[in-house]
Amino acid sequence: MTVRATVLYDAPGPKARQFNRIVTIATFVIAIAVIAWVLKVLGDNGQLAAEKWTPFLKSTTWTTYILPGLWGTLKAALVSIVFAIIIGALLGVGRLSKNKAIRWFCGIIVEFFRAIPVLILMIFAYSVFATYAIVPSAQLGFAGVVFGLTMYNGSVIAETLRAGILSLPTGQSEAAEALGLSHRQTIWNILLPQAVATMLPALISQLVIALKDTALGYMILYVEVVRSGLMSASYYRNYLPALVVVAIIMIAINFGLSRLAERIERQLRAGRARKNILAHVPEVEDQGIETKDTDRLDWRDPYHQDLRLKSE
Repeated sequence: MTVRATVLYDAPGPKARQFNRIVTIATFVIAIAVIAWVLKVLGDNGQLAAEKWTPFLKSTTWTTYILPGLWGTLKAALVSIVFAIIIGALLGVGRLSKNKAIRWFCGIIVEFFRAIPVLILMIFAYSVFATYAIVPSAQLGFAGVVFGLTMYNGSVIAETLRAGILSLPTGQSEAAEALGLSHRQTIWNILLPQAVATMLPALISQLVIALKDTALGYMILYVEVVRSGLMSASYYRNYLPALVVVAIIMIAINFGLSRLAERIERQLRAGRARKNILAHVPEVEDQGIETKDTDRLDWRDPYHQDLRLKSE
């Protein structure tokens, strides 16, 4: 029998485990009761009637409403995420520049766009693009959504990367300078790749936020999955089922992104040279003790030896 020992957490004793079981059972019972009550109320109001849910069994509902809206969501999210990563990397590195003017310029952009709500950015971009005919009228909604998401999330990513770079040991910068590398080479070739690996969970979380914020495009007439779901509900008069279906779709996409982030993080921990994210990551059996070395081991190193004691 192993005992998990961590720095900030002690394994619960018999009384604590019994209390945890009681609380878990009570929470489960209360949750079941609340779900049953909600279903009863919905049933009494006719929201669970078959005719309100059967439209989603028709292919025309998906091809006319849901799938075009889903494509609009994914398209806007993908384009804005790519631009946000590029802008975030440039602004984050710019804020660490030795040139004071560049640092101030990047800092002003980051702080300005981080302080403005995404919806305001979308409406502003939509109005400017429409007034000065910068983009075709058919693409105004898409351009407004992409601009708002790009500038806001790019600013947040810039701060995330800057914090990741500053959290690295200063000895790495000193060693790079001793080897004759310039400040730019040190940032781009040594510090930035490590910062990306360190801050990966935070970066993926920001990308998930970008995906969800595409729903704000509803306010500037951009057709995304939420708007298309409401259009379907307006036609079939089933608002609750339509919103439930849209919520399930968004949950599935965000869950997939979260799992992908966990997979990439495990690959980075197993060995940063690994490029195939689908490859199997070898892992040893949990010994019940967490150490800082767990995050630094390269399981692919042929000279690696596991010195931890095996439990009987």
